[in-house]
Amino acid sequence: MSALPDTLPVAPRSGWLLPGALTLGVLLVLAGVFWPTLYSMVEVWDRSETFTHGYLIFPISAWLIWRQRDELARVQPRPDLRGLLLLAAAGAGWLLADAGSVNVVAQYAFIAMLIAAVWTLLGWTFVWAAFFPLMFLFFAVPVGEFLIQPLMGVTADFTVAMLQATGIPVYREGMFFSIPSGDWSVVEGCSGLRYLIASVTLGVLYAYLTYRSWKRRLLFSIAALVVPVFANSGRAYMIVMIAHLSDMKLALGVDHYIYGWAFFGLVMLLLFWIGSFWREDDQPEPVVERPLAPPAGTSKARPILPMAVVLLLVAGLWPAYAGWLKARPLPAMPELQVEAQGGWQPAEPFTTWVPHWVGADRQLRQPYAQAGHNVLLELNYYVTQRQDAELINSQNFMIRQKDPAWSNVGESIVTVEMGGASRQVRQAKLRGSNGQRLLVWQWNLINQRPVVNDHAAKLILAFDRVRLQRDDGLSVLIATPYEEPEREAAVALLARFAADMEPTIGHTLDQVDGQ
Repeated sequence: MSALPDTLPVAPRSGWLLPGALTLGVLLVLAGVFWPTLYSMVEVWDRSETFTHGYLIFPISAWLIWRQRDELARVQPRPDLRGLLLLAAAGAGWLLADAGSVNVVAQYAFIAMLIAAVWTLLGWTFVWAAFFPLMFLFFAVPVGEFLIQPLMGVTADFTVAMLQATGIPVYREGMFFSIPSGDWSVVEGCSGLRYLIASVTLGVLYAYLTYRSWKRRLLFSIAALVVPVFANSGRAYMIVMIAHLSDMKLALGVDHYIYGWAFFGLVMLLLFWIGSFWREDDQPEPVVERPLAPPAGTSKARPILPMAVVLLLVAGLWPAYAGWLKARPLPAMPELQVEAQGGWQPAEPFTTWVPHWVGADRQLRQPYAQAGHNVLLELNYYVTQRQDAELINSQNFMIRQKDPAWSNVGESIVTVEMGGASRQVRQAKLRGSNGQRLLVWQWNLINQRPVVNDHAAKLILAFDRVRLQRDDGLSVLIATPYEEPEREAAVALLARFAADMEPTIGHTLDQVDGQ
């Protein structure tokens, strides 16, 4: 965006030396103060090919601003107190995200603080003139992994539907399906997230550089969002068909990935080629005439040095408080103890499956039996929320991807009857290579209340932590064997076990707290 309001003053280049140097210095200081957050972004860029483009975002934003240097140099730098409001709001968001160990939100808040610093020191006119280059910085945040499961579902639905439309019989169970020539599964690499992230980032940049109309920019950006989702689904279907028609000889090894990237490259090339028919990059950006001097009655600009000091003080409050929270000692934690209730008795292990919950301060894993029925109880307790030891963590899941012994054939939030009341639980159906099937329920206890929604749990725990309240939480997981025709019997068994054991499970929180 380059058009400037026609009621704001402009300045000669010579007036930019101090504001420009001071703004750059403040941004570097903020990067140092919030280095753990910035480094958490770099770590993801380094380990994940999906987000490697993050290394390029800051240089691209700087280049985009450099392209507008002649126009931006004519803007009068005017420190703006309103920028401090955005800085404070972003800082509060960063504090909550840090307290809840939500890196993505903390990273977004950090980028917002950088933009707020520019607004505070250089004024809204500059921010408006450099709007796109500044907003483009948000693409540096490695976000999107929450889309993996929905995208996997779209890919599986499309592939199975197309196979059936082609006349090929398909048996599907969750993300696994079988056709006469072989068995297939939709894994994380099949979600198309890497294609989607690359397409959106390139598409938005292409739209900005190629078009002058914001309507065309918006439409092309939407196309860059939608096209890769359908393209990835078509890619998955074609790979299955190539393997099927070649008697499972092609599209199974390295060529599987070659076909995928070649197809994606072709789709993106076509998208950009079609978009070029409406290009407007040969036209200048619309320019609004501006007065050469401030209008009469305009208040005197605030001095920039004091504003920079106030800005750094406001920004520094949040990491200082967060550091004090982290320095507090952990509460005393006796071992978890659960007394059997309702006729249930401790029993021998009946399954080799082990859920993947990491960083728990205390853990209890105990099988129970009653009248020939077996139920596994696993409790994972987190006394306070901190990095790599948190109740809600992306590394807490039923099984690992590509686990050689177990497959997750279906996981969702369901409503069940438990002790005469309706409750939500996270339900998973697991299938072992030894033929055993497990029905699993999981929920969290926070402040003695069951919580299943991960976002709500994170927010509750973060608020509790910054308010110096108890921010502990307990993951409750129960599992029992089942056969698909008799799954309702397994549901009733888990409901009865949960109702019998829930009072004593809840009491473990008081035991650990020492009350």
